Amino acid sequence: MRNDLVVVGAGILGLSCALAAARRNLNVLVIERGTRALGASIRNFGLITVTGQDPKRVWPLARRTRDVWVEVAAKAGIPILQRGVWIPAQRPESAAVLEAFMRTATAEGCELLTAAAALARCPHLQTRNLQATLWSPHDLRVESRDAIPALTDWLTREHGVQFLWETVVREVETPTLQTSHGPISAPAVVVCPGDDLETLYPEQMRAAGLSRCTLQMMRLANPGFVLPGTLMSDLSMVRYEGFAELPEGAVLRQRLQSEQPEYLQHGIHLLVAQGADGSLVVGDSHHYGMAPRVFADERVYELLNDEFLAVTGRPAPPVQQRWIGTYAVADRGPTLVVSPSPRTRLVMVTSGIGASTGFAVGEQVIAELFG
Repeated sequence: MRNDLVVVGAGILGLSCALAAARRNLNVLVIERGTRALGASIRNFGLITVTGQDPKRVWPLARRTRDVWVEVAAKAGIPILQRGVWIPAQRPESAAVLEAFMRTATAEGCELLTAAAALARCPHLQTRNLQATLWSPHDLRVESRDAIPALTDWLTREHGVQFLWETVVREVETPTLQTSHGPISAPAVVVCPGDDLETLYPEQMRAAGLSRCTLQMMRLANPGFVLPGTLMSDLSMVRYEGFAELPEGAVLRQRLQSEQPEYLQHGIHLLVAQGADGSLVVGDSHHYGMAPRVFADERVYELLNDEFLAVTGRPAPPVQQRWIGTYAVADRGPTLVVSPSPRTRLVMVTSGIGASTGFAVGEQVIAELFG
């Protein structure tokens, strides 16, 4: 079969480009160096985060991506495990951030609950010094380690997308790709390398100032209760631009700097997501540099457990798994799209929001590439 498009990389961004192309009735081949996707796409929370995203650069992409996830999940048999996000404010300064956020256009459909109303709705969450709680219905959560393989199978079954596994692409000179299994041809190529900053187009990546972010995560046992949605904390409000860039966000950061400097040093903000079996995916931290951190820091896990206690009012359940994730980052923005040649695109999500923006980015790239 003739390839109309070759996609390099079978993570969420590569799959998003494959889907957008397949919907145009193009013949798509996806080449992946591993036996399956093993990078950031399966090591994350599986969050499709809309609330709190940068209102100009990210929020529109997240809204569109969320809508595609709803459609695709139903067709591919991917369970949506949680809907919505719950953000309790532990300080007057964080409550002020939520109040300011509610005055923005991106807060449409959200609720700001008083402490009493929040406790009435979720009495099992005894957040320390609860001031107010933001409830947003917009966010989704899937189990990423299951969703990515299911999405891959569905693309093969329903859209005829072909996958070539355990194949390294060593050079791209469209229309020819040199691979570890010999040359492959296609009139158009999209390269989605994840955090591989060395193999293909390293010069373009250096020019874009790309680096790596390494994070620590863990899975905890079922706590014995059901969360109202994905759970965040005050620390999350100084990481998501939709909160942090409000004037009130700067005031909150000053207080956090005085009270939780070690958390900020490690780039910690609490995210808690619940699986179908009740277990909790908890994270995360953020450390930056070209070389990923190979060894986990136990102190980071201690801090995450302390923040879990502060937000839930309960000690963290026993740890079932720990792992390290890594993804590409750049100061210039949340996405990178480069054209090494007229029919070639290098596409990267240069932040930790691939699942939240991938489908929309893929649509834009394929629309621009194929007209």
